[in-house]
Amino acid sequence: MTFNDIFKSSFLENVASVSFLDMAIALTLAFGLGLFIFLVYKKTFTGVMYSSSFGVTLVALTMITTVVILAVTSNVVLSLGMVGALSIVRFRTAIKEPLDIAFLFWSIAVGIVLAAGMIPLAVFGSVFIGGVLLVFVNRKSHLDPYIVVLRCEDHAGETRARACLEQCAARCVVKSKTAQRGMVELNAEIRLRDGNTDFINTLAELEGVDSAVLVSYNGDYMG
Repeated sequence: MTFNDIFKSSFLENVASVSFLDMAIALTLAFGLGLFIFLVYKKTFTGVMYSSSFGVTLVALTMITTVVILAVTSNVVLSLGMVGALSIVRFRTAIKEPLDIAFLFWSIAVGIVLAAGMIPLAVFGSVFIGGVLLVFVNRKSHLDPYIVVLRCEDHAGETRARACLEQCAARCVVKSKTAQRGMVELNAEIRLRDGNTDFINTLAELEGVDSAVLVSYNGDYMG
């Protein structure tokens, strides 16, 4: 090993390992597909509070993954170091919606496929996945579950209210019941035959019923 070999750096040798044309094409496609994923997420969001920052994260994650994979594929030694560096990264943000995990994985997968040069797979795969999500997530069903909260004066009022519920709903299941002196509170999960919710007005007007509340319910939250 000579004196020049000690101070010789391979940094400048890696400058041209990825051409500017490849970088421009990959990042442009990553931005476009990331924006498409963001729009699909916006159209299919069904949670309680929409977070615009999560949508921006999807776009950024697609581009960041593309940059990382471009670097990894251009240098085998760098790929080994990248695996070690990324293995110590820990994300502490809780994902509340299960569908959000699919969008995150979708963004990462698109970035990897684009950087690997499989552009048709990334484009057509994203269009197909987006179409499937738009169809199935936005599909409305009249059999969506609802929670009915009833406050009745006595057992007779409760009996009349339950009879009305069973007549108006396709399915009625009592989830909880609280009985106190002069008051009976009933929580029931129902499935409607159609989208008409006027029956709740009829329930509130029944003799022995103090109040009737209808709440949309999807198994995770109420609102």
